[in-house]
Amino acid sequence: MRTNWGAAFQIAAVYVGTVVGAGFATGREIVEFFSRFGFVGLIGILMSGYLLIFMGSKLMRIAAQIGASSYEQFNEYLFGEKIGRIINFIMLFMLLGVCAVMLSGAGAVFQEQLGISKNIGILITIGLSILVMILGIKGLFAVNSFVVPMMIVFSFILFYLSVKLPGFIDQALFIPASEEGWKSVVAPFTYTAFNLSLAQAVLVPVAAEVKDDQTVKWGGILGGIALTLILLMGHFTLIMLPGLESYEIPMATIMKSLASGLYWIFILVIYGEIFTSVIGNIFGLERQIKKYVNMPSIMIVIGIFIICYLVSQFDYSTLLSYLYPLFGNISLIFIVLLWMKPFKPNRGYNSKK
Repeated sequence: MRTNWGAAFQIAAVYVGTVVGAGFATGREIVEFFSRFGFVGLIGILMSGYLLIFMGSKLMRIAAQIGASSYEQFNEYLFGEKIGRIINFIMLFMLLGVCAVMLSGAGAVFQEQLGISKNIGILITIGLSILVMILGIKGLFAVNSFVVPMMIVFSFILFYLSVKLPGFIDQALFIPASEEGWKSVVAPFTYTAFNLSLAQAVLVPVAAEVKDDQTVKWGGILGGIALTLILLMGHFTLIMLPGLESYEIPMATIMKSLASGLYWIFILVIYGEIFTSVIGNIFGLERQIKKYVNMPSIMIVIGIFIICYLVSQFDYSTLLSYLYPLFGNISLIFIVLLWMKPFKPNRGYNSKK
């Protein structure tokens, strides 16, 4: 059948917008999984890119085939009903951890880039989030349609400026000495596993709604290719920053030195990405917890924010460097089972229409 390229590009955009979160916007996620390993990290990005293309496409094709309306249904199909429920419960804690990392990241933007107390930044973010949730969030998610393209444009600008710097080739080929070299081997797998397992919440219902196999397939492929290119641009920018591991928000530091005229716009884009990530995670958590606890939504949201606030007191870079690889390791079983799951479009599926 013919591919609906318009729908395929829309799926690709959703895929990119879901995976390119606040961890990418700040640069810390790319540093943690790839850039600190130098040239080995570049190889890791290419491996991760292949997995994002292949596994992301397969995830959505299976979701469309089985008509899963939520990632809970998808996990129960992938793992079996009993184990699937356990995995869904684990994902609840992963989302809680990611939300705490995002709040800490918001505080880091205020502290490192604006010179304002981290706690004030976190409390402002919590206050704005609760306000938006009371008033309604329809307009908020439209922010992503502006924030993500802007962030990609800024990434391209920084990449272009970094390539022109003296010593770029030497830095791109450099392999730093590291006692944690083994982590560079598993990083492509943990990075992909972590991002895809959390992206399910968005990708599964989107794919199930489209239903057409070729369209979903190419949406996954195009989205995976775009993510690979974005990762490469981010990596080639970050390796030109001396002591890149010492910064909470390395991308903003680079923007300040290479394109200071765009610095404040970039800070707003980073904060916008963090803010929309916090709101998205809170809504996902509230819906999940509501299934187990019979409480008013606002009480659940306040409870989530209290827990996340306490965890967010740790440094953003410390939280991200500990929790994200941990969640990646936990998610490895998800990616392995997804890899092993056979996929054959059946006759009732829209692959032949």
